[in-house]
Amino acid sequence: MDGNRRRGAQMFNASKVLEPAFQEQPKSFFWQAITANYAVDETRYLNELIPLAQSDASEHRDVTETATSLIRKVREQDDSVHMVDALLQEYSLDTEEGILLMCLAEALMRIPDKYTADALIQDKLSDADWKKHVGRSESTLVNASTWGLLLTGRVVKMDKRLDGSPSSIWKRLIKRSGEPVIRSAMYQAMAIMGKQFVLGRDIDEALRNAREYRDLGYTYSFDMLGEAAMTRGDADRYLKDYMDAIESVGNDTYPDSRAPAPSISIKLSALHPRYEASQEERVLEELYATVIDLLTFAQEKKVSITIDAEEMDRLEISLKLFEKAFTSPVAKGWGGFGLVIQAYSKRALPVLCWLTKLARQQGDEIPIRLVKGAYWDTEIKICQQLGLEGYPVFTRKEATDTSYLACLRYLLSDYTEGALYPQLASHNAHTVSSVLTMARNKGRRIEFQRLHGMGDALYNSILEDNNLPVRIYAPVGAHKDLLPYLVRRLLENGANSSFVHRLVDAATPIEALVQNPVQELQGYDSLPNDRIPLPVDIFGNERRNSKGMNIHVAAHLDPLLNHLGQWAKTRWEATPVIGGEKRRDGARSDIHAPYDRSQHVGQVYWATEAQAEEALAVATEGFVSWRERPVEYRAACLERYAELMEANMQELMAICCREAGKTMQDGIDEVREAVDFCRYYALQGRSRFGKAVALPGPTGESNELYMEGRGVFLCISPWNFPLAIFTGQVMAALVAGNSVIAKPAEQTSLVAQRAFELMLEAGFPPDVIQFLPGDGATIGGKLTPDPRIAGVAFTGSTQVAHILSRTLAQREGAIVPLIAETGGQNAMIVDSSALPEQVVRDVIQSAFASAGQRCSALRVLYIQKEVADRTESLLAGAMQELTVGNPERHSTDVGPVIDQEAWDSLKAHLTELGKHARLVSRAPLPEACRGGYFVPPSAYVISSINELNDEHFGPVLHIVRYTAEKLDDVIDEINAAGYGLTLGIHSRSESTAAYIERRVKVGNTYVNRNQIGAVVGVQPFGGRGLSGTGPKAGGPHYLLRFATERTRTINTTAVGGNASLLSLGIEKV
Repeated sequence: MDGNRRRGAQMFNASKVLEPAFQEQPKSFFWQAITANYAVDETRYLNELIPLAQSDASEHRDVTETATSLIRKVREQDDSVHMVDALLQEYSLDTEEGILLMCLAEALMRIPDKYTADALIQDKLSDADWKKHVGRSESTLVNASTWGLLLTGRVVKMDKRLDGSPSSIWKRLIKRSGEPVIRSAMYQAMAIMGKQFVLGRDIDEALRNAREYRDLGYTYSFDMLGEAAMTRGDADRYLKDYMDAIESVGNDTYPDSRAPAPSISIKLSALHPRYEASQEERVLEELYATVIDLLTFAQEKKVSITIDAEEMDRLEISLKLFEKAFTSPVAKGWGGFGLVIQAYSKRALPVLCWLTKLARQQGDEIPIRLVKGAYWDTEIKICQQLGLEGYPVFTRKEATDTSYLACLRYLLSDYTEGALYPQLASHNAHTVSSVLTMARNKGRRIEFQRLHGMGDALYNSILEDNNLPVRIYAPVGAHKDLLPYLVRRLLENGANSSFVHRLVDAATPIEALVQNPVQELQGYDSLPNDRIPLPVDIFGNERRNSKGMNIHVAAHLDPLLNHLGQWAKTRWEATPVIGGEKRRDGARSDIHAPYDRSQHVGQVYWATEAQAEEALAVATEGFVSWRERPVEYRAACLERYAELMEANMQELMAICCREAGKTMQDGIDEVREAVDFCRYYALQGRSRFGKAVALPGPTGESNELYMEGRGVFLCISPWNFPLAIFTGQVMAALVAGNSVIAKPAEQTSLVAQRAFELMLEAGFPPDVIQFLPGDGATIGGKLTPDPRIAGVAFTGSTQVAHILSRTLAQREGAIVPLIAETGGQNAMIVDSSALPEQVVRDVIQSAFASAGQRCSALRVLYIQKEVADRTESLLAGAMQELTVGNPERHSTDVGPVIDQEAWDSLKAHLTELGKHARLVSRAPLPEACRGGYFVPPSAYVISSINELNDEHFGPVLHIVRYTAEKLDDVIDEINAAGYGLTLGIHSRSESTAAYIERRVKVGNTYVNRNQIGAVVGVQPFGGRGLSGTGPKAGGPHYLLRFATERTRTINTTAVGGNASLLSLGIEKV
């Protein structure tokens, strides 16, 4: 905790930002302030920002008057509802139809084959309520989309009185003319939309189309559309687009006007396939070289360049890169190299202060585009998944607006004069009026920015009345690249609360639009949005989310690397522990790191048969009193153990890395899963093993059901999740009232030993838990046949599960539970409607994370043949960018496999594949990997899942192509393999995904995401068939299998009459 308090104490003093003494601090102070402010407490920080954002009475009056007159003017213009604004108004993202229309139009742009396109049309159009939209809007665009351009492809101005329900019309159209006609109509609708949102398909067309607005006095910033680059080829293509754009804009012959020259906006993620914090060295070398090439050419052509803002995780690396490029000889003395700052970020203001110092130090001005921010929903979700202590963004729109005003006040202050050139981007009349009012008496050069296709009306009146430049941010590119941009715009504007909507909607009174966001914010009971729980509270009051870290930000990474460094030379020891005592009399083995066989990690003393016998005797004895302990006592031990794991997280991560070869992120996930198991099973235990459940029955009788432990459980855990599964099995058995003999995998005894020590420290009695590291056959062979073993929990191979099952079956006496979770031959099915970039991202995660050593990992990827070439080439390029190597390093994506045996068997399989399968890609294996068990991530095309006899437990992906009409055969083939653990589906057609999910018999299906990383209590994990017995771990039925159920019935009338029945008669008197 002290770390958090320390971080909290360093919160950025925003309220002092305009004091001279504060601004005299060195640049390094502001860099610290940026990293420390990553996810500060929202309430405390807003209280710092509010004084800076607040207006005094006269400013408040001015802003309100300016805004009111602006809105009046907008509403007087007859064409104030621009076509796109009309579309947004009619189909905001809070209507089902709006979402369907977007999905459909966009998906159709990308689906190459008619079959899938037509299936998608049926899927999306049958279930929405179209009739309420027809003719409601005067705008052609809306009706054109709603009617699919009425078959002719001509834009028809709809008659307002036209009646006839579109939903049934769609259905009739589909019946009468079939999907192909609608398909071409939708393509037309999309083209109209594309024209509205995209200035041109290439830069030359964009420059031609821009003239109309430039004649009105506007200037432009061109944004080349496209997603983040995933391959070197993508990055080269985007670079060429940017270079061409610079050339065209530089050579543009538009006559000089008083408006500034057009500029170009670039996305760094488009220029490097690994633009992320973990790849900092590569980014600051390779991406830097690319940016310098761009800047050199841009300066020669006199075209300014702005770096677009992206996700919060990339903020720090973008600033490091910016500083390196800005201070290079190329950018010195230019003043045309700027960047975008997002006001929804808690780091926005310290970033502006730091940039001021940077600009002053060099004497060049930095253009700053201040925006609200467009990735808000993603940022929230990521933090919840990572289990962070707070969010890097504000959780209310009013808080973002407050932050914008605070940044604006600083940007227009004397401190930034000559250092930062303010470019203020907003479509909100209050924000725009605040800019006009605050800048009015400053004499500063500033400019406004707006988006192409939106906010015409608002800015036309600004251009007329104020001598201020307005720059239009305009996307350029093919319509099929439009979607991600469009969705971000729609998310910004689509909600009905959005300004663009209400500005032209006469039903919204002007007063409602000129509200001061600071006052609105202060009107709430809590400054943060209380409907968005902190990441630690997403499971409600029942249990806390496990604490994670974000290794992309310095505030978390630097302390982590420090801590891990302290364990770099440690050697750990594992020994049998019986009755709380360590035994060192067995054979001893040295343990070496799988990524570097020369690195000595520790030693293990193996358990003997005699020790196994002794452990069983102690556990049998310990069970009696443990079963009688109230469940509250047992559950409290689980929770203390969870706390201890969080407190010792870094050491546990270090052992996972050095003994099992786990990367940093894998290590964090490992500890978090173990902690989640404890808290979840504690919660489940209290509800299942607390009070007896009263059951209904005849009067005069009490009937109750209750549960208790079975006896001694043998828990045999695997090496691939040596802490999480080890913990999960043992905790489930313990909270249910059993005693436990824990037998960890031979390869990972050290991390299990450390966990076992923490269990004893948490208060589990020494006679209740016994620890036996050693050879599975020896210890299992000794214990499984013994009738005192009341159950076995096993995770590992299907073969060993069979041996255990046979041994247990041969025992005389009680038939006991075997809970087995075994392997999988997991598939992913990708149809042609899926987004190739998303598919490849998820495939790489699913197949190669943890070096493919997860039972949930993707082994067989089925791709519909129409998109197979594109998907394979994208996958091949992305695999070339993976870093295979030492898992201690932040930059490593893929670590080693576990041991010599695993390495030999994977090598043999790859050799076999090399003979008859087609290689798609193999990741590069650096020379430094010689000293360890490294297998390069590899992908091969095979003809069918039937070619694979066993599960190949490592980073090897098999690809099968299929045709859409053979989908059923694919499903049958997957089912026939006999496993049934995980399945991935990538499709934009919900009905297709639902059909596959219903028919493929697996335990865990994941749609449009990766298929690994099941979260306790969220995705209970476990398969069927050859993949396991169930019940699912981390689910509501798991504990029941560790318990025995009992009922007791008591005849309450046996002793002189049924008093409770008799008393019912008395009440009436």
